[in-house]
Amino acid sequence: MKKTMLGLMVLGVAASALALDRVELDNRVRMLTAKFEVLQQSSGKSIPAESLRKAKGIVLLDRTKAGFLFAYQGGAGAAMVKDEKSGQWSPVTFLTANEASLGFQVGGQQSFIVILLMDTNAIRMLTEPKFQFGGEARGTAGDSSAGVEGEAVPQEPSVLVFDDRRGLYGGAAIKGGSIVPDVTANIIYYGQALTTSELLFENKVKPTETAVALAGRIAASSNLAKN
Repeated sequence: MKKTMLGLMVLGVAASALALDRVELDNRVRMLTAKFEVLQQSSGKSIPAESLRKAKGIVLLDRTKAGFLFAYQGGAGAAMVKDEKSGQWSPVTFLTANEASLGFQVGGQQSFIVILLMDTNAIRMLTEPKFQFGGEARGTAGDSSAGVEGEAVPQEPSVLVFDDRRGLYGGAAIKGGSIVPDVTANIIYYGQALTTSELLFENKVKPTETAVALAGRIAASSNLAKN
């Protein structure tokens, strides 16, 4: 009897801790949403509505420490993809990023980065165990004719990158940067082990309230200049 009671107490504590972690992850999505809104309200840094409308996927990254889940010196964030038929955004999947390659460390400055994935090949990179943005990445809010290596790029790039410091992200700064799924955060948030593909493409779970709110802000920014 005592062992049973002890087991129930342990389970209760574990359940409480899990609930707190889910709240923390929800707060993280809210923070990313708020930072996206701030970026969109910044003169000269906002992402063009047309680019957001065309995007098939989006990655939001922030260098932050929000409790033990994110207590490391890299970047953490989330990604979503847009259903081609319905135009609706998927549930979020959580990510971590390599700090050094993504330039978070410049002057110790905190950075918020938005990466738009513009075609099917780009969004499928999210399902890789570790995906990198190299020569296909391009900053777009400044000199739209400059490619990653300073060369003209005639075709529309598959990846567009923006940040809250300059409004564009230099291609050389992001080259070689790697982003990986945050498996632990996804398990805690959804209460089950799901792959990135299942979360983004296979409708295994419904978007949470905070994910719906984020999708709503992206949609609102997408429609600003639409006539």
